[in-house]
Amino acid sequence: MVTATFRFYEELNDFLPAERRRLAFTCVCARAATCKHMIEALGVPHTEVELVLVNGESVGFERLLADGDRVAVYPKFETLDISPLLKVREQPLRVLRFVADAHLGALAHLLRMAGFDTLYDNQFRDEQIAALAAAEGRIVLTRDRELLKRRIISHGCYVHALKPAQQLRELFERLDLARSVLPFSLCLHCNAPLHSVDKAQIVEQLPPAVREHYQHFLTCEHCHRLFWEGSHWRSMQALLEPLLNEA
Repeated sequence: MVTATFRFYEELNDFLPAERRRLAFTCVCARAATCKHMIEALGVPHTEVELVLVNGESVGFERLLADGDRVAVYPKFETLDISPLLKVREQPLRVLRFVADAHLGALAHLLRMAGFDTLYDNQFRDEQIAALAAAEGRIVLTRDRELLKRRIISHGCYVHALKPAQQLRELFERLDLARSVLPFSLCLHCNAPLHSVDKAQIVEQLPPAVREHYQHFLTCEHCHRLFWEGSHWRSMQALLEPLLNEA
């Protein structure tokens, strides 16, 4: 029988029962258990983990646990570069792309508004989301911790906030999104790039009030929807502005 002592840090404690939060606790491990197996058995998705120390040494997820091991598990570090220590992932993602589960449609809409390639379909099944993430190097966004435990998902975020604007703020802070923002560069409906279009080419498609008051237009190359700087655009800009200013 193998017994190990675990200590989880910062927001990883949110996944633990109250009696195990912010303190070291000892538990019996499954036979031939790896760090990843036990971390997830205790309720923490592996995608939320950035660093694992066993007896003070950085290890990978597949490290087998031995009797008496002391395991410290850390989330993403906001200000400290720990890349020389990391052994839990083969490589970081160079391009931020997302796939959101069926319950995060409003968040997907806001991420597209900010210019982040975000796949979303409320008919996506969990296995489809996992497959897309693995095949296209996407970060899974979900409030379902069991989805994040799927083996083929290497990068994911458990979204803690409940309201879309708060969810967007959470991701901006956690993933440092401000420096990668390209506002209004993607279609909010289908995620395809937007391009400028001459007003003369689309003037017959415009409502009279829009035709009179606006001169600059964008169109989606896929669904051919038209966008202009109306009240909806201004509302979205007001949502983004404080996130960029704070960064």
